[in-house]
Order: sequence, then C-alpha cells, then structure tokens
Amino acid sequence: MKKPLFEIQDLHVSVEGKKVLNGVQLKIFPGEVHAIMGRNGTGKTTLAYTLMGHPKYEVQSGKILIDGEDITSLKPEERARKRLFLAFQYPVAIPGVSVASFLRASLKAVRSEEVQPSQFRALIREELKHLGIPESFMTRSLNEGFSGGEKKRLETLQLRLLKPKMAVLDETDSGLDIDALRVVSENLQDFRSSERGMLVITHYQRMLNYIKPDVVHVFGSGRILESGGPELALKLEEKGYEWIEGA
Repeated sequence: MKKPLFEIQDLHVSVEGKKVLNGVQLKIFPGEVHAIMGRNGTGKTTLAYTLMGHPKYEVQSGKILIDGEDITSLKPEERARKRLFLAFQYPVAIPGVSVASFLRASLKAVRSEEVQPSQFRALIREELKHLGIPESFMTRSLNEGFSGGEKKRLETLQLRLLKPKMAVLDETDSGLDIDALRVVSENLQDFRSSERGMLVITHYQRMLNYIKPDVVHVFGSGRILESGGPELALKLEEKGYEWIEGA
C-alpha cells in the first residue's frame, strides 16, 4: 500500500493562548500537488508557519510527519534537513548578506557539507537561466530593494536548488504581475516529480492554471472544510466562499 510522503494528523495550534488551528487533517502522497484556498484570516499562513516550526505557534496536539517520521518537535533547520521547504508570502530582506552567500549557506545547511565555489556556480547558472534572473542578482543584498516578482523568483530559485521532498508555497502568487506569475508558475510546475510533494496555498485560481493540483482543499476557521478535485477551485472562483458553511 502506498504511504503518504507528508501527513498532518489532527493538528491543533494556538498563538498566545488563542486557538488558531482546529484539527487539520491532510495526506499528500509522492507526486501529488495539493492546493489550499481560503479567505484572509482563516489560518492558511498559520498552517504554513506551523509546518515549518515557527516558535510563535504552539502545537497543542496532533502530528506532522514526513516519510512517516514525526517532525512535530523539530526545529526549523532540522525540518529543512528532512527536506521540507517553505516559500514565504513576504520574503524578508537581509541587508549586507548577498544572494550568493545566502544560497551557498542554505545548500551547506541542508546537505550538511560544504559546497565548492565551482560546484555552486555550475548549479546556479542553469537555474538562473530557467527563471530569467540575471547573474548580477548574486551580488545584491538578499531581497533588499527587490520587487515582488524578483523576490518570488528568488524563492523559486531556492526551491529548485535545495530540491526538497516536500514544498509548502505560501501565496507565492501574491504581488506578481502576469509575466512573473507565468515564469514562476511554469518553473514550479517543471519542479514536479513522482518523488516530491507540493502544498500550494493561494487565494486565486490563476496560479492553478499553471500548476495543476491533484486535490483542492477549502480552508476556514482553522481547518479544512471541504476537499475535491481541480473543479473545486473553479467553483470557488465562480461562487466565492459563502456557499461553504463556516468558511
């Protein structure tokens, strides 16, 4: 019997004493892409941060598993070494840290070994071409003065370099114009494989026109309210969330 690559078991989470996730259940099998859609304030980003181990979010009960291993108590860097990746909705700028230095440090942390400069250059050059990112980006401070599209392309570059087993994308389409959305989405679609999983968190159908999900979930009140195929996203685009009780 096929085993889940990634699983969330009855996850309950609070922030500063306030309950924010209320029994999230989810299974993602190798090769699958799942989409979570929902209105603002329903807990989608909270879920993403909790999955990656943000210390602000307290897990009251439930489990998070990757390849059957319970990672609920692991630190974010330990989860990254287990090949879990989070693309942020609002990537943070880090003045004084170049993009190249950040990417090399990330590769070293995940692989637990030094990446030689020549090896790094070979890895990065091809990916820069794929995403339409000029090599001059490598000397700029991380995300400082970057447009929304540039930040999201850089997030996608990190994903493609680190090659995680499981990627969580928190509203990667936020702030993208039509051209940037197409480039980023096509590269994410190209990243799909039979050995990886992806969880795409989004408000809108437009990104799902490029990244075809296997399963779509509607999120509301800190839990999954309904699940279905890609047609569910089209229904949400047409009717909104009002028809789902409690959304």
